[in-house]
Amino acid sequence: MTLAVTGSTGALGQLVARALSEQGVEQRLLVRDLSRAPALAGAFPVLFAYDDHDLARSALAGVDTLFMVSGAEAVDRLAQHRAFVDAAVDAGVQHIVYTSFFGAAPDCTFTLGRDHWATEEHIRASGLAFTFLRDNFYLELMRDLVGEDGVLRGPAGEGRVSAVSRADIARSAVAALLSPADHAGSTYDLTGPEALTFTEIAAILSAHSDTPVTFHDETLEEAYASRLKWPAEQWEYDAWVSTYTAVARGELAAVSDDVRLLTGRDPVSLETLLADTPRSTA
Repeated sequence: MTLAVTGSTGALGQLVARALSEQGVEQRLLVRDLSRAPALAGAFPVLFAYDDHDLARSALAGVDTLFMVSGAEAVDRLAQHRAFVDAAVDAGVQHIVYTSFFGAAPDCTFTLGRDHWATEEHIRASGLAFTFLRDNFYLELMRDLVGEDGVLRGPAGEGRVSAVSRADIARSAVAALLSPADHAGSTYDLTGPEALTFTEIAAILSAHSDTPVTFHDETLEEAYASRLKWPAEQWEYDAWVSTYTAVARGELAAVSDDVRLLTGRDPVSLETLLADTPRSTA
């Protein structure tokens, strides 16, 4: 089996690439910038781009199994994904393990989740074997959502989110990549062990911070207004706000056993994650 990994210069992809290397698995690291590729035993960096068909096809030549991390958020990300999948087909790739999103659907509230659903559909239509890892929001993101004033704000109400750690997603991905035939045609919902409200998340963050953290349940108008301080396009504002409205509507609350099914171990909780990382002053 020849294995290719995208995203190795990012947090999730690098965890996957490093774990594969530590297990002695040779892999091809598909990167946009060769100078940023991690130096790992048995890993061979190759230049590619999602939207450059010829370059991607060349980078994938001889690859059997592809770990496809979703591309950076962009207005044309879906077009990039489709172009890359088409290049994979032309290169002779047999199986794609794709990082999708929990609850991906054509009409899901989280706007970027719709692109993930459309990407899944394109992979299905390609005829390739596939495994979809539908990740919920990252547990690590929770601390980053807190403002400088110690307030976590968004229109989430009392909705719950079963956020999952990157490490658990990476372990799940490695399990699928090491035995792709066993997971062909499967869709896995990757969640943490519990579903928390943002009020509960703020309390847990506060217990692991030197300053208090609180949650403010914004109105939609407040949510859009408070994010105008970051220059962005409308689709980005819609994505940021729908992070919370998806939670408010209960679309991200289900808790799955799929991390344990794939890895043989329970996913970590927010409490455990924070206890194992340096104390924050945020």
